[in-house]
Amino acid sequence: MVQLNQNFIDTITQELPAHLSMDEFIAACDRPLRRSIRVNTLKISSDDFKTLMQPKGWTFDPIPWCEDGFWISYDEEEQLGNALEHIQGLFYIQEASSMLPPTALFTPSAFTTSAKWQCVLDLASAPGSKTTQMAALMNNQGLLVANEYSASRVKVLHANVLRMGASHCALTHFDGRVFGEYLYESFDAVLIDAPCGGEGTVRKDADALKHWSLDDVLAISETQKALIESAFLALKPGGSLVYSTCTLNRLENQGVCEYLKQVYGDAVQFESLSDLFNGAERATTAEGFLHVWPQIYDSEGFFVAKLTKTFSVPRLQPEPTLQKNFPFVPASVKQAQGIKDYFQQDLGISLPDELIMVRDDEFWLFPHEFNAFIGRMRFQRIGIKLADNSKHGFKVRHEAIIALAGKQLSPAAKTVDVSDVEAKEYLMGRDIPLATAGKAQGEVIVCYGGAPLGMAKHLGNKLKNNLPRDLVKDKVLLLPEQTKSL
Repeated sequence: MVQLNQNFIDTITQELPAHLSMDEFIAACDRPLRRSIRVNTLKISSDDFKTLMQPKGWTFDPIPWCEDGFWISYDEEEQLGNALEHIQGLFYIQEASSMLPPTALFTPSAFTTSAKWQCVLDLASAPGSKTTQMAALMNNQGLLVANEYSASRVKVLHANVLRMGASHCALTHFDGRVFGEYLYESFDAVLIDAPCGGEGTVRKDADALKHWSLDDVLAISETQKALIESAFLALKPGGSLVYSTCTLNRLENQGVCEYLKQVYGDAVQFESLSDLFNGAERATTAEGFLHVWPQIYDSEGFFVAKLTKTFSVPRLQPEPTLQKNFPFVPASVKQAQGIKDYFQQDLGISLPDELIMVRDDEFWLFPHEFNAFIGRMRFQRIGIKLADNSKHGFKVRHEAIIALAGKQLSPAAKTVDVSDVEAKEYLMGRDIPLATAGKAQGEVIVCYGGAPLGMAKHLGNKLKNNLPRDLVKDKVLLLPEQTKSL
């Protein structure tokens, strides 16, 4: 049974739109959430994913605001996070409402278009659902800076970015309030899914509102105001900003947006989201924001606002001094050609036309757009690590295979397709016996369903597992095919 604090009920009753009832709100909060996922189009199309999963008993109900998002139902009660297809990065378990902010940011409007966006900032990224959704919307083009303040959550963010094959991300670990100073007017678009009171999450956390207090709301709204101002300062003139929360009160939502408008006046142009998707007008406020109450779309509660920065505004601090000792240098022509030849000739992968960088004996692939950010801020992780180089030659890194061994694979690539049972064995760190012994082939890419799992060494009679030890799974769920009743 959901725990609704009486102080919360008293406050929210005054803010609930006239066409909605408190009884409907309480009833919606007490219902379990529908299970929803987003297909990772960096690896598989939505149509192909549905073809893959429908024999396993899945049904798909489209989420109206996300082309690749679906409410799903299936017979199994197992944890989907252990499913082979999830580990493989074919889909992300994501609440439907949380797919709204990236959709709002990347939908062209009367003021802006995303067609020429090169640099995008996700100010509060972990665990990575919206970051990886934006990576897919950008099709791994340009630069996506993903920031997370919590050290432990940075690790989760990094793991999800790698799992989903997002190759053009740069990860940072800072208080979001510093971006306006360090990366002033550097981004074409900014998403800030702000830390909040979480009032909209009560359907998955029955105790989310048990200890609600107005003092806590007031305190966190001050943090949100500082964050949205920092995000606005980091936004280029003409750029788009989306501010979102998973909470419901006006102080953390409309109040934060109104604060920014009060400070920067006509430089802030609110954009109406009433036409974002069919039925959006049911949640649209007078300002054009989306205030999603749980009963409207049978989802989590959410708030989304979009604005355009119409002209430049003065920075609040002097420009910081550039940081020295950046540990990467561009690869020489010979080095760059060597790593390209290795990927093409040994692996059948054509490297994208991006920056090849070197650190000691490591080769990395950075987005071209990252050049403009060197020395301006410390980054935890940039792009993808391609390979290590030693006296024995190049040794490809797992993350490069996951990110690149899809669309960049040539017909001559050395791949071995495995069954679902063999894929499970591989992900659990075990070698895979080959049914027919043959000539050893050396390094090969292990694939399941056309998407890569990782590397193995073909020894003729078996595939020797080269999966990094930290990625070995204790449990891998094989979702069974469902037999149709006559």
